[in-house]
Amino acid sequence: MSLRQMEYFLAVVEEASFTRAAETLHVTQPALSHQIKALERSVGGALLERMPRGVRLTPMGRAFRPHAELAVRSATQARRAARASAGAEGGELHIAAVHSVAVGVLPDVFARWRTAHPQVVLHLHEYATSEALEEQVERGTADLAVGPAPRDWPGSVVPVGEEEIVLVVPFDDRFAGRTTVTLPELSDRSWIRCAMEPVVHGQRFLDWACGQAGFRPRTAVFTEHTSTAVRMAAAGVGVSTAPSHIVRGAVGEDCVVLSVDPPWRRSLTVFSRVPPSGAAAAFVELLRRHGGIPAAPAEAYEDGAARPGGCGAPETARSVPPTAPLDAR
Repeated sequence: MSLRQMEYFLAVVEEASFTRAAETLHVTQPALSHQIKALERSVGGALLERMPRGVRLTPMGRAFRPHAELAVRSATQARRAARASAGAEGGELHIAAVHSVAVGVLPDVFARWRTAHPQVVLHLHEYATSEALEEQVERGTADLAVGPAPRDWPGSVVPVGEEEIVLVVPFDDRFAGRTTVTLPELSDRSWIRCAMEPVVHGQRFLDWACGQAGFRPRTAVFTEHTSTAVRMAAAGVGVSTAPSHIVRGAVGEDCVVLSVDPPWRRSLTVFSRVPPSGAAAAFVELLRRHGGIPAAPAEAYEDGAARPGGCGAPETARSVPPTAPLDAR
């Protein structure tokens, strides 16, 4: 069994056709068929069922496919890592991030990278939740991940700073002239909720936090993305929570940003399966220097802190008691 055979197998599955797969791989159809048959002999049974119009997976093929995908992805990442270790003068770098970081932090960093390292092609992979981000990086989709601190991550984790989770209201809001607000002062307001909101003790974070403040939040709208929630809040639909960098960097200054008293903050990290080197290490250093992410105080975070998803919520003892860990949905 060879890596090339697994690549050929996956191409046939993707195209659902030997003919189209051969064209994609730039090989002859007899050569492709020969490699697939050799692979099937190696595993001890048929992986593909030849149909009058196309092919489909056999039960053995369905069981084999995810392992073949992992092997091919791992080999691709190994090649990228080896090339990157030689420096940042060529090749490509795959970066994964939660949506809020991708639109709020990375554009300026990517622009600086293109100026400094024009020969390195960047590939951005965006995910809605921290859970999805970690899963894909573990499977080898990207070289580096940028997001909230992962819990029990087996590889490298490099802190790059912290972000504040703020509240967003329109310019004509009664709190527009202030910079901070307490949750009890918002007990009569409607909220824009994000589908990626973390969970605390079996409750959505905002339900839990407002419950601690003595009231139940009234939901006006549920959205899928943080940027949409901010736009809704700026239009006066309700109050929204969001990382401060996405409001100022991605959405603009067409709304009022309020800090919660006491403030809500969480760490941001770069994590990967292996320690960054070469191009990957250069990217981490650029992010730390020019990502616009304030450095976190040394005492701010506890080991093993859980991580929220894309819409943001605090994770530190400065805003949430240590007995209330956040689990990203």
